[in-house]
Amino acid sequence: MALSNQFLSELAAAFGIATEFWDWKGRLTEVTDETVIAILAGMDVDASEPDLAREALEAHRLRPWTRLLQPFIVLEQGTPRRVQVHLPEGEWVRLAVRLEEGGWRDVAQVTDDEPPRWVDGVLVGQASFELPGDLPLGYHRLQATTEAGQAESTLVVSPAFLGFPAAMGEKRAWGYAAQLYSVSSVDSWGIGDLLDLADLATWSSTQQFASFVLVNPLHAAEPAPPLEPSPYLPNSRRYVNPLYIRPELVPEYADLDDRSRARIAGLKAKLKKELAGEPLIRRDAVWTAKIEALRVIYDHGLRPVRRMAFNDFLRREGRGLTQFATWSALVNRFGYDWHEWPAELRRPSSPTVALFAEQHVETIIFYTWLQWIADDQLRAAQSAAKDAGMRIGIMNDLAVGVGAQSAEAWTYGNLFAEGVSVGAPPDHFNQTGQDWGQAPWRPDRMDELSYAPFRSMVAGLLRHSGGIRVDHIMGLFRLWWIPAGLAANQGAYVRYNHEAMVGILALEAHRAGALVVGEDLGVVEPWVRDYLRERGILGTSIAWFERDSEGRPLAPEAWREYCLASVTTHDLPPTAGYLAAEHIRLQHQLGLLTESLETELATAERERNAFIEALRQRGFLTADPASTEEIVEAMHRYLVATPARVLCAALTDAVGERRTQNQPGTSTEYPNWQVPLAGPDGRQLSLEEIYNDERAFRLAGIMNGFSGPLRLPRSEIELVVQS
Repeated sequence: MALSNQFLSELAAAFGIATEFWDWKGRLTEVTDETVIAILAGMDVDASEPDLAREALEAHRLRPWTRLLQPFIVLEQGTPRRVQVHLPEGEWVRLAVRLEEGGWRDVAQVTDDEPPRWVDGVLVGQASFELPGDLPLGYHRLQATTEAGQAESTLVVSPAFLGFPAAMGEKRAWGYAAQLYSVSSVDSWGIGDLLDLADLATWSSTQQFASFVLVNPLHAAEPAPPLEPSPYLPNSRRYVNPLYIRPELVPEYADLDDRSRARIAGLKAKLKKELAGEPLIRRDAVWTAKIEALRVIYDHGLRPVRRMAFNDFLRREGRGLTQFATWSALVNRFGYDWHEWPAELRRPSSPTVALFAEQHVETIIFYTWLQWIADDQLRAAQSAAKDAGMRIGIMNDLAVGVGAQSAEAWTYGNLFAEGVSVGAPPDHFNQTGQDWGQAPWRPDRMDELSYAPFRSMVAGLLRHSGGIRVDHIMGLFRLWWIPAGLAANQGAYVRYNHEAMVGILALEAHRAGALVVGEDLGVVEPWVRDYLRERGILGTSIAWFERDSEGRPLAPEAWREYCLASVTTHDLPPTAGYLAAEHIRLQHQLGLLTESLETELATAERERNAFIEALRQRGFLTADPASTEEIVEAMHRYLVATPARVLCAALTDAVGERRTQNQPGTSTEYPNWQVPLAGPDGRQLSLEEIYNDERAFRLAGIMNGFSGPLRLPRSEIELVVQS
């Protein structure tokens, strides 16, 4: 049924809360009062009674009239936009833009017929101005001058269309998607690291002509065990997980004395012995050994010029980095959940926090040093990729959000909604819905802060990468909020200012010369895909999900041009496992199916047979019967036949892996994000073994559009000239 009173319904609309949604079976589903009231409470709005809802609605309506300027404005370059100014009726006002690069632009006033309103005993009028469309790209300040003084707000001018970076030219690009932690070399510390990333990029570019490597989010995790396995549940999306540092790559390692080097070698040898025969990745053990080794290197100190570089990094990163490092030190002293810390430590601006920082300054500097080293090694990975000829290089992944106990939540306080989490409504692959355990940003607070946290995060990710994949990019438009204590299917969608967030994303990518890919899978409003296409941001197309109106595999020529096209994704099994319906059996084993196992297996078989038939009709599959490997290769030929400008092959498919990295809808029921990369026999593969994997070379030949497998004879490597 509909919401119980008109005020609650109007208040929900005012705060962007959808009171109904279409489920994955096409049924219109209404949201309950309980859900809406709980979500409003998460934004500090009490709507528990009709009178309270009415008062909150009136306050919300009057709020714009209580301020001279709105706090944040974004416009697309080339498109004028009107803005409103509110001031006492009859007073004069002038509006001008203070440009980022210096200088001013006056803004012309235009007719406004909105009648004045009484606000707290003052008659307030509204004046309208039109921002010109020819303002330069950038972050500017909008300044209003009145009899009483001045006020300013942030004005962002974003490119109307982003498109492909100049480095891509007019050519198609392809690359690998890899879960970095799962791809380790013989010399790494039991987990893939940033040196492994550089080497993976060099190999895939020089030997296979790939243009990028897309990696899982490298966001910062907990500073001490236990570490969250999921890279999509970070503690900060602004900073890098130092777990990915290679200690021996730190410049100061070369200056260590024999005793210090022996100590680090001993830590590594002990760790390798502990991990021998271990079937899963053990982050806790790796980090325990690695941080001790890094501390040895840190204690050695820095040469004067290196000290200058470190200090410059600290100045550039500013308060945000210091707060993150302080949070890390506090976690080591008081535990992970800052809600359980002494009350005087729960806000970073507290005098008690400042006193703690003074008393633990060396520990805090160490955590900032870790970020400097991680940043430097990520920069080196991107440099290696570009030096090897990659047109894009490293493509970073941006997670949807962070947990309520995270460093971001502690740093930004009420930027995050209380008592709710982010997830997804039920769909075909997750039929009970998903609760990701993430705390959502409040749309109203983002406006107040001029989206500074989002801008800082995106700029940081693009500093050492040639592209960015935005996980669940629909989250820039709306997110599925789930009140605490309710099931995942009892949430509601909450709207965000997508023009602001997409505008900032496009501006930062334009400045970085980077590619932007939005993961627009699942339940997506059709207009969202159209909007992203119009702004020059790529979508994501997965072979298993691309269907025509009759449910058959979508013909290659009907695929989108502006997309990152692949056969599978990290939330599905590798293609070999998917063809065997292993995900269906796993979901049944974990109790995640709403239909019977037999029904789901029959559906999977029909899906598989339909795709095989499509492959045969196109001539991509000729063997009969065909092996799993032949079908996998044929599906990638299908991919190459699409007009998609950017293609992606999973590294798991390149080596014949069958096991899934992540089973959505689970936490500890399955070892998500802990599976090391292996071949079809389940034996773990080192990065060095991948270099000579025949499957990978055959798949690379297909991705390059060659008729045969790609292989460079070692004796001729020095003679090869890439055309």
